[in-house]
Amino acid sequence: MLNYTIRRLLVAIPTLLLISLVIFLLLELAPGDPMANVPLTVPPEVKQQMREALGLGEPLPIRFFKWMTQFFWIEPLNLIDNIFGTGFAEGELRVISWQWRSSVMDVVVQRLPQTLWVVGLSYVLGTLIALPIGIISAYKQYSLFDQLGTFVSMIGFSVPTFFTGVLLIVIFSVNLGWFPSIYDTTHVVSDWSSFVFQLKQMIMPVSVLALYNAAQISRFMRASMLDNLNQDYVRTARAKGLSERVVVLVHVLRNSMIPVVTVIALGVPQVFGGAIITEQVFKVNGLGQMLISAIQANDLPTVQTLTVIFAVLIIVFNLIADILYGILDPRIRYD
Repeated sequence: MLNYTIRRLLVAIPTLLLISLVIFLLLELAPGDPMANVPLTVPPEVKQQMREALGLGEPLPIRFFKWMTQFFWIEPLNLIDNIFGTGFAEGELRVISWQWRSSVMDVVVQRLPQTLWVVGLSYVLGTLIALPIGIISAYKQYSLFDQLGTFVSMIGFSVPTFFTGVLLIVIFSVNLGWFPSIYDTTHVVSDWSSFVFQLKQMIMPVSVLALYNAAQISRFMRASMLDNLNQDYVRTARAKGLSERVVVLVHVLRNSMIPVVTVIALGVPQVFGGAIITEQVFKVNGLGQMLISAIQANDLPTVQTLTVIFAVLIIVFNLIADILYGILDPRIRYD
């Protein structure tokens, strides 16, 4: 397993470099100009100086090399320095956002807690709800619980989150007045009443995303459990006299989790990417809204950085999923 992990990490390096090059070229060659929002009264020579200050006057290969150096070397050193005070990256250059006029990673660190509070919690909650629903629905196939679970899952998976979010706002915020309709990102938890308010403003966005995530994962869990319940090893385990709980929760569940682990692991990068639509509906100032704002402002450094971060997370959690395969199924060996 160790050799396999090392090989995958070595393969991930050129893969990530290629992805970074493709992302950089696609965004650099896309139509649009960061000077488009500058007033027309600004003289052309001043605009040219502003372009050169942003580093747009240099050739593409040099700009790509500088961006890679800053993103993969200088920015991590700055983050370590900010957290531990090591002083490693003192005075170094950083990837600067054209829109916020500060380091992109600093803005990401500021927005990340909001995304984890809402999107991260909803993903964990949706997973915890989906797994038992999928297991029980498969074991009691065509029962009332299975039909009800299928119905709710189809609604959660087919109804778009922007419709569900607006519906909850109309019912629970406008008509009933139970929860705030807009997420207050400046709210600080300092006492019990502020903690209660934090919970109230999280309930609706977390519920919308948890319903969507639970609907998807529960369908995969049910299908995988049904496939394994009819296998020969299940009949053998029952013939040996094992209890039904041990057969289902130990033998069947362990083998059924292999495809579900893929779905869960590949869904984790979406947590850090933020739920773009839901964050827009509830005005959650997270990474998803940051990406939309950067795209609208033609802020290429921010868009490039966020896109590469998502690519890194996908590669990492793909590797984690492969490692979990070997843990769940002893027949899988990589060495």
